[in-house]
Amino acid sequence: LIRWYVVLGVELWSLSDPAPHPEDQTRQQPDLTPPRSDPSPAPGCARSRPRARTGPPPASMGGLRAASPSPSSGAGSSGVAMACVVASEVATVLAVMRRNVRWAGVRYGGDDGGGAEEEHLDHPLIAGLKSLRRRAAAWGTRWPEADPLLCLRPFLDVVRSDETGAPITGSALSSLHKLLSLDLVAPGGGAAEAMGAVVEAVTGCRFEVTDPASEEAVLARVLQVLLACVRGRAAPALSNRHVCAIVTTCFRVVQQAGTKGELLQRVSRQTMQEVIRCVFARLADIEPTTIVNEQISKNQDLGAEELGNGKSDYVCLNSSGDEVGGGFGAVQDKDMMEPLGVPCMVEILQFLCSLLNIAEDMDVSQRMNGIDYDEDVPLFALGLINSAIELSASSIHRHPKLLAFVQDELFHNLMQFGLSMSPLILSTVCSTVFTLFYHLRQELKLQIEAFFSCVILRLAQGRYGASYQQQEVALEALVDFCRQKEFMAEMYANMDCDLQCSNVFEDLANLLSRSAFPVNSPLSALNVLALDGLVAVIQAIAERTDHAHQHHGQTVPEISEYFPFWQLKCEGSNDPDQWVRFVHQQKSIKRKLMVGVEHFNRDKKKGFEYLQGVHLLPEKLDPRSVALFFRYTPGLDKNLLGEYLGNHDEFSILVLHEFSKTFDFEDMNLDAALRLFLETFRLPGESQKIQRILEAFSERYYEQSPHMFVNRDAALVLSYSVIMLNTDQHNVRVKKKMTEEDFIRNNRRINGGNDLPREFLSELFYSICRNEIKTIPEQGAGCSEMSYSRWVDLMWKSKRTSVYIACDSYPFLDNDMFPIMAGPSVAAISVVFDNVEHEEILTGCIDGFLSVAKLAAFYHLDDVLNDLVVGLCKFTTLLNNSYVDDPVIAFGVDTKARMATEAVFTIATTYGDHIRSGWRNIVDCILRLHKIGLLPGRLTGDTGDDQESSSDSLPSKLGSYAVAPQALPINTPKKTYGLMGRFSQLLYLDAEEPRSQPTEEQLAAQRNALETVKKCQIGTIFTESKFLQADSLSNLARALIQAAGRPQRITSSLDDEGTAVFCLELLITVTLNNRDRIVLLWQGVYEHITHIVQSTVMPCNLVEKAVFGLLHICQRLLPYKENLVDDLLRSLQLILKLDARVADAYCENITLEVTRLVKANATHIKSQMGWRTIISLLCVTARHPDASDAGFEALVFIMSEGAHLSPANFIVSVEASRQFAESRLGSAERSIHALNLMADSVNCLTRWSREVKEAGGEADRILEGIAEMWLRLVQALRKVCTDQREEVRNHALLCLHRCLIVDGISVSSSAWLMSFDIIFQLLDELLEIAQSYSPKDFRNMEVSLLHAVKLLCKVFLQSLKDLSAQSSFSKLWLEVLDMIEKFMKVKLRGRRTEKLHEAIPELLKNILLVMKANGVLSKTSASEENTLWEATWLQVNKVAPSLQPEVFPDNESDSAAEGEQSKPESSAQEGQTAEQ
Repeated sequence: LIRWYVVLGVELWSLSDPAPHPEDQTRQQPDLTPPRSDPSPAPGCARSRPRARTGPPPASMGGLRAASPSPSSGAGSSGVAMACVVASEVATVLAVMRRNVRWAGVRYGGDDGGGAEEEHLDHPLIAGLKSLRRRAAAWGTRWPEADPLLCLRPFLDVVRSDETGAPITGSALSSLHKLLSLDLVAPGGGAAEAMGAVVEAVTGCRFEVTDPASEEAVLARVLQVLLACVRGRAAPALSNRHVCAIVTTCFRVVQQAGTKGELLQRVSRQTMQEVIRCVFARLADIEPTTIVNEQISKNQDLGAEELGNGKSDYVCLNSSGDEVGGGFGAVQDKDMMEPLGVPCMVEILQFLCSLLNIAEDMDVSQRMNGIDYDEDVPLFALGLINSAIELSASSIHRHPKLLAFVQDELFHNLMQFGLSMSPLILSTVCSTVFTLFYHLRQELKLQIEAFFSCVILRLAQGRYGASYQQQEVALEALVDFCRQKEFMAEMYANMDCDLQCSNVFEDLANLLSRSAFPVNSPLSALNVLALDGLVAVIQAIAERTDHAHQHHGQTVPEISEYFPFWQLKCEGSNDPDQWVRFVHQQKSIKRKLMVGVEHFNRDKKKGFEYLQGVHLLPEKLDPRSVALFFRYTPGLDKNLLGEYLGNHDEFSILVLHEFSKTFDFEDMNLDAALRLFLETFRLPGESQKIQRILEAFSERYYEQSPHMFVNRDAALVLSYSVIMLNTDQHNVRVKKKMTEEDFIRNNRRINGGNDLPREFLSELFYSICRNEIKTIPEQGAGCSEMSYSRWVDLMWKSKRTSVYIACDSYPFLDNDMFPIMAGPSVAAISVVFDNVEHEEILTGCIDGFLSVAKLAAFYHLDDVLNDLVVGLCKFTTLLNNSYVDDPVIAFGVDTKARMATEAVFTIATTYGDHIRSGWRNIVDCILRLHKIGLLPGRLTGDTGDDQESSSDSLPSKLGSYAVAPQALPINTPKKTYGLMGRFSQLLYLDAEEPRSQPTEEQLAAQRNALETVKKCQIGTIFTESKFLQADSLSNLARALIQAAGRPQRITSSLDDEGTAVFCLELLITVTLNNRDRIVLLWQGVYEHITHIVQSTVMPCNLVEKAVFGLLHICQRLLPYKENLVDDLLRSLQLILKLDARVADAYCENITLEVTRLVKANATHIKSQMGWRTIISLLCVTARHPDASDAGFEALVFIMSEGAHLSPANFIVSVEASRQFAESRLGSAERSIHALNLMADSVNCLTRWSREVKEAGGEADRILEGIAEMWLRLVQALRKVCTDQREEVRNHALLCLHRCLIVDGISVSSSAWLMSFDIIFQLLDELLEIAQSYSPKDFRNMEVSLLHAVKLLCKVFLQSLKDLSAQSSFSKLWLEVLDMIEKFMKVKLRGRRTEKLHEAIPELLKNILLVMKANGVLSKTSASEENTLWEATWLQVNKVAPSLQPEVFPDNESDSAAEGEQSKPESSAQEGQTAEQ
């Protein structure tokens, strides 16, 4: 057999060897967290040369580990069981060894005769195994006390042996794996030595290869054992160097597997993945560490140097192969001997980062199979880094050395590979950064800003050559970040509100908004991704409003004077009061700085003046403040900045030197420092300016790096030389390029007469050749690549930046954030919603709309909310004017329209307080639903809160125009109005096709439409309008009025009328539900109803709704609005202005409503104008056959027993009663009832007079008013006394009699005289009727005349006491006598009436007796009285000559007659005086 050996680490493998393509590491791996145990100190372990390369086991390998013996078992039984396992494994290995001839033969000792001179023993490997079997049997129950290394050593010897073949080595490795899986090596004494021996033996495994398959099997078992070492309970006993050896060995197997089978490739990769996970999962159990700063910087310098030179060996862990851990510096030797801890983890991460850099120079070999060709080393290394970070990120902050490495080298590598063209690499980088952000963002503030600015924004925008796949991965990563509730808030607080950071929040919000817009193409996955992120951000902000009670509303104090604000730090990042105030102040300063930048970029002088005006620069400029402004303010024009810094004036030179002092060039190469310096401005073209700038740079660089140069001039000369080299190498117009020797020769003896090291100059030359120093840097602050010099500067700034502020679930900054993204977000979501049909995406858009509405309402951004409502209303398709055959079905099948409709009305019902102009669009949508018959039968329900609705009694209800059928007819023909239209229908009736029955799809669409409208709860908009703010309520009412339109005198279409009616009903509903704020609505509502009433000449639904709605409003609001009672009642005068035809059509119902109004609100009507309006409406009904009964009922309610009579309504009520009494429409009984009401009303006058007299004060004026009302009552009764109906006429005379002789009313003499004028007028009219009209027209006038003359006599007697003392009494008395004479002489049907002839003398006699008794009529010596005496008897004798003897039996009449004849002229004069 040809024997040859495969030694781990010895096979040739150079930098040019093919690199395997790793698997897709973005796939999530199971969390295989190893068991925990306390680490035990590990003694030093022997170092051996590893020979076989190892790789990770397959995914199923995790199940190979057997369960440990049950802890409940006794120690003895456990020991016996382990002894059995060991014996079995020994037997297995021996059996495999005996299959080979070499191990099968056995030699015995010498002759039989005694002492043996020569003994022939078993091979040492077999002997060791047999010995182990015997010891295992002997240990028995003492097994737990045994040294584990004694059990493992025979197997380890087999593994290390050069004489064993692959099957034997594989069998020994299998036994080792089994024993380790069963936790043969337990934590405690001897564990460290045993575990170290296992690692050294396995990494130094030697075996004879007989075929490739057996070789792969052995390598796979090697990987199993190494994985078991880091998984087992004794894993903490491993030293750092042994852990590094395990990782190195696994990676070598991965590399060697590239030329072998695919199975081994996958196994090796998976095993290394698991090893990394197991190692880093133990970081949480390691105690926090503290290290010296110098050690950190030294380690960082090593990584940086290797990275910068591109010469780092990717096998830095035991890269030489001479010893395990031999590649580390002496400083770390001691740490590497310690138990598993932070040092090995740092070294592993350094090793993985070195793989990223070395892979750039590796080419894919044709010998590598498909799996390697599809993967590469960076992806594999990034996958391992991601696995390590996933398990350790939460504990990294407790270990400064590990944290420092993550902050610097690791994150820098992630930044570099984030711009890789491979989507897999980018995805892995984003996953790692996401994990770091989640756990370590407070320690990675500037790194996170750089990642978003230089990677995410650069790739996702697609403007820098990024492929579609890169854009998609970048957006996916951004969306993952956005799904973190506090991500955007923290970006705003820490980036946008930091003076030295870019506006990451604004940039990300704008990116998401722009990316959601489909540009000249259908909707793509990128648009949907951006939408998801945008909605996630908005929903996170909306959710925080639920904690609004903790919102800190703070005002930012204005800066009154300049102070060094660049050095401001937040003192309490955990106290919201402090950090919110700090953030607001920083943002205010930053906004002003940005304005100052705009001014500066246009005019430097104006820029400085503005900044001084806002106290961001001192009133007297100093170089330091200007330099800080130039250094840390983003967005400055770098051309202007370079020109200013290069100026020769003294102040500019001072600014230049102060500007250079803001840089930290310590431990930085000259080219890196120069790159960093020149990136901040554009180097001017004038040589003198370049000279001044480089002098300032050289001075600063020499101050911080004096070890390289002897003086400042040397740094200046070399800097100038570097600039020239840069121009020479990268200017296309230079044909002959400078060589390395030319560059070195040009820089001889510049260092104080000595040469600089050739290696230094050579490295500088190649650095410039490979990477140009850009003297024309990119303008602005965003999306530029992260160069090494910029990264160094970022690390310097990170040590001085303000602390990272962690936001919680309270909306401290959302009031500033949401307005920034509100408009673009609504536009972006609207575009996606318009261009997509997928229901899930539509639902996401609706969620976004509702969240925007919630935020706009919460932060009072009414314009945003109204724009949103307007946009959503367009998506409902309800505003489209295009004709659709069946709009209900079209609406039912349109999912997008129905979702938009639900969203619109959800916003209207939830956030209606903040809707202004959007109400018009919402009302238009409601009208459209009304027209197509989708609104419920009763849209708004009851409009009353505290009393039963009287709208049920209206002639038509709110829902009478809206039908909600369960199955609407399909293709229903339009209703035709007019004679010709009906005639046409008759002509084509037979030809009309039978109406088709709806299909199942159509029925389903109808159900969908009805269900959508039901969910909208449209009626609550109006019934709950009482909760709207004043502005919103006014706009809602205005929208309803505008939608109804102005009615025209020319009859409009029924559709237009139906719309106007519906709008009017809704308007009335809103008015009734806002009685406490009726002032806001009343003027508009009244004007609208006025236009309707004045424009209507024929009865129609619109005017009906207007009239009864007005009555309903008055009825409902009168009890609550005393200050508006007059205005409300005055509005009812519109009813009096109705066209006669309209008024006649609705008179009965109007009267019913007025009756209800009076009965419910009579106590609230106090003004004369209000009662006049009400009574006027009732008076109209007296002439209407259908309405008179209802009107009289209302009048009875007012006047009955004087319950609601008052001085304000007495006269109009009496006048109304007169009209009802005179009305011939009702029965005579009703007229008599009306007369009784009038007669009974005099009791109110009596009561009022009594109350006035008791109250005192200014009673005379009030009593005069009462007397005036009495006279009006008398006048009204007088008019009825001439009624044609006998019973009415006679009853009126009796009522008049009652009113005239009433006691308790203070009637003045003048009032009595006026009442006699009324009586005389009445008597004259009765005489005229009796003599001129036919008895058929006025029946039984004799009785009426008798009542009248009795009335005259009794009234005269009633007023005798008051009138007798008046000068005009004589004239009145003579007029009474004259009237009695007329009645005495009246003839009915040509003859005198007996009743009058019998009654009049008695009445006259009674009057005379009373006058005699009162001394009014007597014969005295006074001439005047004698005149009255004479005149009286002169008249009396004409009526009844026999009365004088009866009344005055002393025969005094002669002398009285003589006295009367003696002075006739005197009596006439006195009568005229009394009359005047």
